Amino acid sequence: MSDTMITRPVGFGGRLLRSGDPDYERARSVFNAMIDKRPAMIAQCESAADVAAAVRYGVEQGLEIAVRGGGHGVAGTGVSDGGLVVDLRRLNTVQVDAGARIARVGGGATWGDLDSMCQPYWLGTTGGRVSTTGVAGLTLGGGSGWLERKWGLACDSLVSVELITADGELVIADETRNTELFWALHGGGGNFGAATALTFRLQVLPVVTLAMLLWPAEAGPDVVRAWRDLYEGGAPDELGGAALYLTGPPEEFVPLHLQGKLLVGAAAVYLGDEAETRDVFRPMFDLAPEGVMVAEMPYAALQSALDDPPGFRNFWSGEHLNELPDAAIAAFCGRAEEMVSPSPSQQFIAPWGGAVVREADRWPLPHRTAPWVVHPFGMWPDPADDARGIAWARNVCADVREWSTGAIYLNFIGDEGHDRVVAGYGEENYRRLAAVKREYDPDNVFHLNQNIKPG
Repeated sequence: MSDTMITRPVGFGGRLLRSGDPDYERARSVFNAMIDKRPAMIAQCESAADVAAAVRYGVEQGLEIAVRGGGHGVAGTGVSDGGLVVDLRRLNTVQVDAGARIARVGGGATWGDLDSMCQPYWLGTTGGRVSTTGVAGLTLGGGSGWLERKWGLACDSLVSVELITADGELVIADETRNTELFWALHGGGGNFGAATALTFRLQVLPVVTLAMLLWPAEAGPDVVRAWRDLYEGGAPDELGGAALYLTGPPEEFVPLHLQGKLLVGAAAVYLGDEAETRDVFRPMFDLAPEGVMVAEMPYAALQSALDDPPGFRNFWSGEHLNELPDAAIAAFCGRAEEMVSPSPSQQFIAPWGGAVVREADRWPLPHRTAPWVVHPFGMWPDPADDARGIAWARNVCADVREWSTGAIYLNFIGDEGHDRVVAGYGEENYRRLAAVKREYDPDNVFHLNQNIKPG
């Protein structure tokens, strides 16, 4: 439709932006600088009623609808070319009931919003690995984070979800109401509507310790093998983290000769104090890292300690592995030299297990049974590096596919085709999800996501 036909949605009390308005350019931008879409209208919602009005209007006008939360997803599905963006970022309030250990979170809140409100009560839940990620998008896609081995994925702590469906109606899903929808929202993403509020169970947070140990890149195979052996030898569920390749940052704990160079690292996030962390992570300290940072900190500080900067071009992918033999480690390490560096890019392996596996049968996420997750996380500033950056990420995954489960955590990838979406859920779960999709969104209004076709 033409710009002259765009009017104000009936009952909408928020702010509308169009091309040429002072804040339009900033409002349409998302985390991934590769995404450059120009929506016809951005509806900055102030309430669930605004969301309902915007969705009804978009459907009536035949506009493609994008739902914008944190805008951190690599595929940039929170914005639509020529369509309507239902922008939830003003719905970012967080209400904490410390006595009941419950938090009600607005659909546009980030993990920084949630963590900062929970921290005064020493409460929290599994969240994204950076504070700028949207709570709703991460959680509804499953929700991997540093503390998942102890507390499960973010979706495991869901008490309820308040959702505006394609017909503009408010639906509440929990363990007693709309239970099939509640099941689907544990991994099914934004396929079923726009989440205006999510309620979480919270956990008591003891002290949290972050450790980062760094070596020159050529130490990679020895470091990753020792790190694997630590987890396979019975590391406690309180220990999360990653083995990774990265560019040496300009930080005080990084020797000058390693700054700006390709490094291998072992990161530990531990639910305990520094002394306990050093004891549990002792096999890695014994490898004589050249860069060492160990610090106790509040959980909210941990969650923002490794925030990735906006404005970079992003390409991510992933594979879930049944095992991590020496041959897989050799393949993983052998590709690191192709990573775009210096840049914020990372090539990492995360350990799963623990609570991630214990909840695997309840929700439509078969990838949860994998003990290892390989995730090339590409970020670079120059479009001239796109081809080699994308090739690197794809090759990392191809190199380890021999050991893959075939499943995938869909929040870790962009648009890799319908078969990968099915792999994210498994065929049986996908058919069940498609039936839920048919009930709540039969016309596939909410299709800018890892899309489930109406059954």
